[in-house]
Amino acid sequence: MRDRFFEQKYCSRCGCSLDGKAFTMSRFNTDKICLECEAAERQHPDYKKAADAELEAVKHGDRNYPGVGWPCENGRGK
Repeated sequence: MRDRFFEQKYCSRCGCSLDGKAFTMSRFNTDKICLECEAAERQHPDYKKAADAELEAVKHGDRNYPGVGWPCENGRGK
């Protein structure tokens, strides 16, 4: 079974093409994001809270943690 995350071709936040680009998963949810959106996400005031919650979930065996939810409705959080 193929993972749709790796087949996704565009950033979930800004919509840019991820063809040939590095990407990651959001700390807030399961969005696949480009590194520019990740940099913007790191500036969000709740980033540490989201990262800490993810770490605690993994420590308790939850490897499918969905995140705390993306708090910004308007794209990159600006």
